[in-house]
Amino acid sequence: MPDDRDDPERVTPLPEAMTGRASPAKAAEGDEPVFAYLASLPQPQRGIAEAVDALAAATLPELHRAVKWGMAYYGVGEGWCFSCGGFAGDVKVMFINGASLLDPVPPVTPIGMGKATRGVELRTADELDHEQVAAWMRQITAVPGIGGKRR
Repeated sequence: MPDDRDDPERVTPLPEAMTGRASPAKAAEGDEPVFAYLASLPQPQRGIAEAVDALAAATLPELHRAVKWGMAYYGVGEGWCFSCGGFAGDVKVMFINGASLLDPVPPVTPIGMGKATRGVELRTADELDHEQVAAWMRQITAVPGIGGKRR
């Protein structure tokens, strides 16, 4: 039986660029809203975003998730440290305060997410550098995220 999410008549078009909201997904905290958001994405964005989510879960044992501003947000402890959102041409993985990351600083400075945010844009799941992105995830969760307190 075909998946309705792959039917172009039933899929909400993804935005072309970051404009402050990636999708019409409703804000909610917890695993289920994020899993529903990821499942709502068309392919190939769904597969890419699910791979990023799986990497985050494997890398960060105390991971918590939420849907905010139409994207999946991730954190450990208090605050949100990085996001993952589907767009028309790619999936953007953005690290809040990512300009402070090392070896190397993530290459993309997105529009609409703040001057210190850095990340990567993935057009295929094969472009996901598991080792590098996991290193950035560990580094960024060691500093306070948005809404968190200094540790």
